[in-house]
Amino acid sequence: MANSIAFQTAIEYVESLGIEEQDLLIELIQKRRIENRRVEIASNAKEVLTALKAGTAKRGNLAQLKADLLDEE
Repeated sequence: MANSIAFQTAIEYVESLGIEEQDLLIELIQKRRIENRRVEIASNAKEVLTALKAGTAKRGNLAQLKADLLDEE
């Protein structure tokens, strides 16, 4: 419940800003989300490379990977 109240407060605050400030905020948030996603992708890639070097990564086409996953269940 507190999260929805904080979220609503944030929305009201943003709505109280001028149009140019709102546009700037949207642009800033989009750029930060893109950068955060890039960091996440880089981290995932690093994990995959580590797994490949360690020999623990599984490789194959989609059908092979799907079959492998279904065999594990």
